[in-house]
Amino acid sequence: MNDLPPPPQAGPARSGTEAVQSQAHAAAPLPTGRRPGARFAREAIGVLLLALLVAILVKVFLVQAFFIPSESMVPTLEIDDRVLVSRIAYLLDDPDRGEVIVFDMPMEYEDPPEPIWESMVRHVVEAVGIRVARVEDLIKRVIAVGGDKLEVRNNRVMVNGVVLDEPYVPPGARMADLGPIYIPDGHVWVMGDNRDNSRDSRSFGPVPADTIVGRAFIRFWPLSRLDGL
Repeated sequence: MNDLPPPPQAGPARSGTEAVQSQAHAAAPLPTGRRPGARFAREAIGVLLLALLVAILVKVFLVQAFFIPSESMVPTLEIDDRVLVSRIAYLLDDPDRGEVIVFDMPMEYEDPPEPIWESMVRHVVEAVGIRVARVEDLIKRVIAVGGDKLEVRNNRVMVNGVVLDEPYVPPGARMADLGPIYIPDGHVWVMGDNRDNSRDSRSFGPVPADTIVGRAFIRFWPLSRLDGL
């Protein structure tokens, strides 16, 4: 008989637990070094930065919100009302009579500089799109435009000899006689709706068109007074 080769010797037996652990190690993916939480944080920061950029672009070039701090436009606008102002309304068009505008106050009528802490708070508020109409910003109604002749007689405003219909002026408002005044080209004459309590063109004269910030087109707060302007 031919001699048969000896059977191969088996290695030491492994327990079932060791076999499962070995398979688990073999199947485990290699670590990538990135955690889901870190990725989410990066994406969230990116979204916030994009939203901030869009808000800044809208604020600078399109629309800005303003907070009303005085009674000069009562009853149309009351203290604490918020309005939206279009910054591009007059890029291709000129202001028209009856429109409500925001403009920079003439330098000689500005109040003293505000305290540093007030300035810091104001800049934070403006960063989120709410601009407080302080001393250098006025909101008034356009009464006359370049080329118009304006007069005030017996508490009534006349433009080019025609008495204006002004339903926005409170009943019984009193005004001193004025004019005639001829509005130069590139300027507008403005007044507050609250004629008894408004610092306007009666104090500082016609407003240059290049100082106009934009046109207020809607009162959006409080919601109970939501309305166009």
